[in-house]
Amino acid sequence: MDLEGLPYLLEPMTAAHVPTVAAIEARVFTHPWSAANFYHEVTDNLYSEYLVLRYRPWIDTGGGGHPVGFLHPLRRRARERTVEDRSILGYTGYWLMVDEGHISTLAVQPVWRGRGLGELLLSAIIERALRRGASHATLEVRRTNATAQALYRKYGFQYVGVRKGYYLDNHEDALIMTTESLTSPEYRALFARLQEALAERLRREDTAPPAAAAG
Repeated sequence: MDLEGLPYLLEPMTAAHVPTVAAIEARVFTHPWSAANFYHEVTDNLYSEYLVLRYRPWIDTGGGGHPVGFLHPLRRRARERTVEDRSILGYTGYWLMVDEGHISTLAVQPVWRGRGLGELLLSAIIERALRRGASHATLEVRRTNATAQALYRKYGFQYVGVRKGYYLDNHEDALIMTTESLTSPEYRALFARLQEALAERLRREDTAPPAAAAG
């Protein structure tokens, strides 16, 4: 999707992003992945692709304070290990398994929710999976997460099974959701309509930082 004119940037997740991604993960999920999990995904897993969503006006200053480029290299490396990069608003990723794109994670900073950014991440990762040859997309979602399920259904995901007691924190079931063929003319047309509607929504939404995040 073309984000021209919007203050958002999608880019590949790198090891430098992992400390902040892991901090968001711990904030959002009750059974979070560790930083080591994310390091493995972005450095060792040849069948995965991960993205971060960043707020352009905050990229130059990283975690806040002085622009990163003006710090002494030793101080810069120390700060990268200890301070969150507030420009990172969310992230997502998938594993390509033969011709199936398995969406492994998707999260948005809580204070930035309600602006269509979760949908932007979902749309982006489906698009990336298509480019690498995925013909279907699949994922697991908590049985009680009605908001996420509604978004996935919007993008053509359907319920195909249940993983009993899948989530280790409370043994909640996971619903398995899968799309029909991503390469069919019908899905391509649906996806194009959804991307157009999402782009229009993002242009209408307030793009100023939430008060809770702007300090």
